[in-house]
Amino acid sequence: MYFIILSDHIIIRPFVLADQPVVRRLILEGLGEHFGFIDETMNPDVDDIVAHFIAPGHIFLVAQCEMDIVGTAALILLGDGVAQMVRVSVSAQHRRRGIGRMLVNQLIGIARECGLQRIEVETNNDWEDAIGLYRRYGFVEHDRDDESVYMSLPLK
Repeated sequence: MYFIILSDHIIIRPFVLADQPVVRRLILEGLGEHFGFIDETMNPDVDDIVAHFIAPGHIFLVAQCEMDIVGTAALILLGDGVAQMVRVSVSAQHRRRGIGRMLVNQLIGIARECGLQRIEVETNNDWEDAIGLYRRYGFVEHDRDDESVYMSLPLK
């Protein structure tokens, strides 16, 4: 297991089983904050991070500030040199501190180390903070529909 210390207070590290309840709550609270409600049935992957992310060989990172998990981000390996970045979430009280950028930066670095050619993201078309974060990293919008924006970042 590796740990990436990014500042005196923030550590980015791989998910471990003991993180499950906190990670689930953090992600669902972020969704609830954005949408105004939480429909837990629409996000079954957060009920079992190991089964949905770790066991299939995907990457799931957490940001830890002292003893608290304050952020998450995952990279789903799709094959053919492509991955999808998902579950980028930072707790409300820790936003605007660069934690989302740290998580995205680490996943991009891991994708490059793995020799991937492209990272895809999908987010709601009204989630301007997320869209702005991805644009700052060079993600380019390639499609949009009534609900979502689809962006990609070429790595080579």
